[in-house]
Amino acid sequence: MPQLDTSTWFITIVSSMITLFILFQLKISSQTFPAAPSPKIMATEKTNNPWESKWTKIYLPLSLPQQ
Repeated sequence: MPQLDTSTWFITIVSSMITLFILFQLKISSQTFPAAPSPKIMATEKTNNPWESKWTKIYLPLSLPQQ
């Protein structure tokens, strides 16, 4: 049974990888991508809540005087 000649495999694989790399680079460089999105400035509205106009104090059980 004859031996398989593998002396040209390295050059074949390397040249095909270089060719594929060049083809992919050309394919990607011809694409046009959309611009980066710019942040949209939104105006926030101030809502008047009924509990914001009143003064309230919350008493915690630990802050009450000792009995």
